[in-house]
Amino acid sequence: MRRAYAMLGLGTAVLLAAASLTLIPRSSQASSTEATFLVPAHDGYGVADCLVSGHSCGQAVADTWCEAQGYVRATSFRQVAVGEVTGSVQKAALTKLPQPVSITCTN
Repeated sequence: MRRAYAMLGLGTAVLLAAASLTLIPRSSQASSTEATFLVPAHDGYGVADCLVSGHSCGQAVADTWCEAQGYVRATSFRQVAVGEVTGSVQKAALTKLPQPVSITCTN
């Protein structure tokens, strides 16, 4: 009789533990719903190339970049002006490089 109660208690504990694990959020998803990233223009994704040339490929490339970061899609993307970049970099050095791209991603 004691064995039956012990097995019932153990089974209940295992069932509750398994049920609680289904309520834990997945770690593969991004923690916030929206984030903005500064992407170098020469990163290899081609977002800056699409913006400069005026092609419609910018949205598709930005969406792909956001998916690679764990987000669903890009809500906006644009080239960033020299004055918007952190003040720790000299402006003379930034004018020689292609301007970075700001990409806002969302879940």
